Amino acid sequence: MKRFLLIPLVVLLVSGLILGGCAAPAPAPAPEKTWNLKLAHEQTEANDFHVYGHVPWAQNVEKATNGRVKVTIFPNQVLMKSKDAWEGVQSGIADVAWIFTGFFPGQFDLLDSISLPFMAPNAEVASRTAWALYEKFPEIQAQSADAKILTVWTTEPYWFLTTKKHIKVLEDFKGMKIRMTGGPPTEMMKLLGGVPMMVPMPDNYLNLQKGVTDGMAGPAEAIVGFRIYEVAKYYTFVPTVCVSFLLAMNKDVWNEMPPDIQEAIMSVSGESQSIRYGGYCFDGAREKMPGIIEKAGYEMITYTPPKEEVDRWIEVAGKPLWDGWAEKMEAKGHANAREILDETLRLVEQYSAGRTDMWRDLAK
Repeated sequence: MKRFLLIPLVVLLVSGLILGGCAAPAPAPAPEKTWNLKLAHEQTEANDFHVYGHVPWAQNVEKATNGRVKVTIFPNQVLMKSKDAWEGVQSGIADVAWIFTGFFPGQFDLLDSISLPFMAPNAEVASRTAWALYEKFPEIQAQSADAKILTVWTTEPYWFLTTKKHIKVLEDFKGMKIRMTGGPPTEMMKLLGGVPMMVPMPDNYLNLQKGVTDGMAGPAEAIVGFRIYEVAKYYTFVPTVCVSFLLAMNKDVWNEMPPDIQEAIMSVSGESQSIRYGGYCFDGAREKMPGIIEKAGYEMITYTPPKEEVDRWIEVAGKPLWDGWAEKMEAKGHANAREILDETLRLVEQYSAGRTDMWRDLAK
């Protein structure tokens, strides 16, 4: 009887040894999640914005995240028109989008404190100021809360490019159709006596060529990038207004990323990218513009009005807009509008007193 009882026991022991020897290996760790972001913008692939702004940012993001985030860039408005970019990034047409705030009047109007006429000396100072304002004031952040803002920057102060004649004195503006952007730039042109025209940057070439517009206010980056120097040759160098931009990410995409990935992305965004977009792409382009135009074989006839003439413009179309902007924002319920304006002036003064060409370090 005992012999028969031992048999099942032996079978169990042998089975255990067999099964133990064939135990499944420990499962391999799950691969880390990766993201391939679509970045949409309106510039051409030859444009400084694309070459020296978007492409380096995409490369820096991939490097900072150890390859877990890659960025595919879609230039030339192929994903969506730039006027639809704010809605497009929210709906997911693009994961990241270049946003020109001037296409959305009233949406980002607290940032317009840096767009007031005759405010900043160059793009780097203005861009650093814009990002600092965004970081400091929750009211500014609230206006773009439907997306994750990665950085804020501005153009260089706009000057004028015209097709038929120079703008030399205040009276020359009368009746001239000048491409401007929304907000303070448009109001400035009205006060100067011109007719502001809202035209997307890619459409300016044909509008100037066909006489739909007589000129435009803009930065060197756009003049060179869109080859506008081919259809206009009169340059009036008076620093006037800056306009602002956002690099925005779809909020759902941002929120699904773990904190370490978010931190890595912001480490190459924020102020450092505002300097790259503003200083490198705008102030750098201004330095290179004359040589590029000369090499291309086009004429560049320049004029810089004397200080006393510029002071006339400031009295007519500069100072009135400062108080007007603060009053308008207060009327819309932004009780601290004057605090924002005062902080804008303070930051411009602070940044202007130090290095204003840190963008050069990015070229090394």
